[in-house]
Amino acid sequence: MDTILIAVIVLGVIGFTLSLVLYGVSRKFFVKEDPRIAQVADALPGANCGGCGYPGCSGLAAACVKAADEGSLEGLLCPVGGQDTMTQIAAVLGMESCAMSAKRVAVVCCEGSCAQRPDKRIYEGAQSCRTAHMAGMGATDCAYGCLGCGDCASHCQFGGVTMNPETGLPEFNEQICTACGSCVKACPRGLISLVPVDSRGHAVVVKCKNKDKGVTARNVCEVSCIGCKLCEKACESDAVRVEENVAVIDGNKCTQCHKCIEKCPRGCIVSVDMLQRAKSCKCGN
Repeated sequence: MDTILIAVIVLGVIGFTLSLVLYGVSRKFFVKEDPRIAQVADALPGANCGGCGYPGCSGLAAACVKAADEGSLEGLLCPVGGQDTMTQIAAVLGMESCAMSAKRVAVVCCEGSCAQRPDKRIYEGAQSCRTAHMAGMGATDCAYGCLGCGDCASHCQFGGVTMNPETGLPEFNEQICTACGSCVKACPRGLISLVPVDSRGHAVVVKCKNKDKGVTARNVCEVSCIGCKLCEKACESDAVRVEENVAVIDGNKCTQCHKCIEKCPRGCIVSVDMLQRAKSCKCGN
């Protein structure tokens, strides 16, 4: 009996001592959180999508408070809540809201549908773009095109991406898409980009990422870029450059003249509107 009592007393003393140590450590290393962070977090939608560039809404809230102390919220944006949310955050922090940066839309830089880039083999692996990409080229001969397994759709927590069964390509619902960037991160081939649109809601994009030389690119897809440089020569604002056999457009220089679209013999340069309706304008149309 005495042994049990002694054990209980010893354990009690040890527990009490450790609790005092933990209390002292917690007091010494206690970090007081600015109450404004919680207030800003409450104003955010709570999607925790990471589209703002910070690890969740709490990360953006802390960044907003820090930016407010430095005098400006410029460059900070919640893509889900948009300008209304940033205006509310500015009010919480006692600041004026900055004008929202140019709206961005998600664009798949590939027009190789099932008809234009037919299957050359049967892919029987896991229905995952990342797995198919690691295994080889999937069901087609294009090593740069969309694999069609829908990783982008499965990673979109808002349901803004769906796979079109006829084309085998993803489609975006502009009314749902928040440009959070989760689909961009999910695509193993880097085919999805968040493209800034102008005041009219338009942008010119190259819907191809094929870096093969012209003949090879032409053989694997009917709408591939062949690096002919006709678009580059037609652009008067120096916004188009052919790099690694594929055209690239600088949105900051683009004047929306559409001369590159008119000159493209492959129809892979298109004008995209805010509703994500890509309108191909082949030469001669």
